[in-house]
Amino acid sequence: MILLILAFILFIGLIVVHEFGHFIVARRNGVEVEEFGIFFPPTLWRKKMKGGYDFTINALPLGGFVKLKGEHDSDTQKGSFGAAKLPAKIKIMLAGVGMNLLAAYLLFALVAVAGMPKLVENQFTVARDTKVIRQQLLIGYVEKDSPAEKAGLRVRDEIVAIGPLGETDPVESANNLPNLTRRFAGQNVQLTFSRSGQMRAANLKLRTTQEVDAAKNTDNPKGYLGISPAEFVLRRSTWSAPIVAAGLIKQFTILTLRGLWGVVSNLFHGQAQQASEQVSGPVGIFVILKDGSLLGYQFILVILAVISLTLAIMNALPIPALDGGRLFVTLLSRTMKRPLKPVTEEWIHGTGLIVLLGLFVLITIVDVRRFF
Repeated sequence: MILLILAFILFIGLIVVHEFGHFIVARRNGVEVEEFGIFFPPTLWRKKMKGGYDFTINALPLGGFVKLKGEHDSDTQKGSFGAAKLPAKIKIMLAGVGMNLLAAYLLFALVAVAGMPKLVENQFTVARDTKVIRQQLLIGYVEKDSPAEKAGLRVRDEIVAIGPLGETDPVESANNLPNLTRRFAGQNVQLTFSRSGQMRAANLKLRTTQEVDAAKNTDNPKGYLGISPAEFVLRRSTWSAPIVAAGLIKQFTILTLRGLWGVVSNLFHGQAQQASEQVSGPVGIFVILKDGSLLGYQFILVILAVISLTLAIMNALPIPALDGGRLFVTLLSRTMKRPLKPVTEEWIHGTGLIVLLGLFVLITIVDVRRFF
């Protein structure tokens, strides 16, 4: 519970870091800040700060915002965003992206020293400066009515050994488990596992080879034990931690862009449901952080690093209502050599915000069905 609370505070911290980038760069470039908001309105709490701006906490957990004086590109009043020179505008709009990139880099470097969880295959690391400090084989999923469920096994139990009573063999990896269960198919076995740090044993009968083979070509294939294993590995780096951090940022950026392309492709083909299932909103993030808190602080920190990197990527893309979209519109008006009318800017970003809110609602519904 303590790790979960800490994770939630750090998650809000990522939003604060992003908006602080806009805030500090705007003020350093002579642009007045009217409001610093955590989450999106409606407003739940408001306080006037010494700097003359309002600090607000709002109801919709979609991110945050910094409201600047005269945000329309056609505004010319002193101290307004519109009156700032183009280089200053670019720096202000990209400051949040830069802060999230910096936060992601520092978190990745910190976790590399403390112990980096393996999240994807071929995850970047420097082999000669990498040491495995923890390796567990956990249960990621328990099939309904399976031998595992009947024996009382649960998700996140750590599998230690399996075999006939008194002759159990250690389970060393996810690849090793199927070989063992196949060897003891149809037999009564003892499964040694750890739950919350306590060693336990369960007696169960594995499915027969005939049962498993008969289910292979159906819509409901079955295994001998009836679980999906998940390896949890921590790898520590020392002098190479800064290199590992940079390599992970590159690797996860590529993976994120590929994932976003998949979402866009599904939306383009009218498959909104499938697109929403490829991403997670606040509900999904909460569940991931809650489950991750049971694996230790390293998992929490690396997930927060990935979230920070994702915030940077999303805000760098030309999506209306987000930083990249605002920058794109500003550069477009410069290309046209005339500022857009305020009503045009509001229509562009307002439409983008409505679309984002619609996706937020859809993703939230999918997350609730998925996790509850």
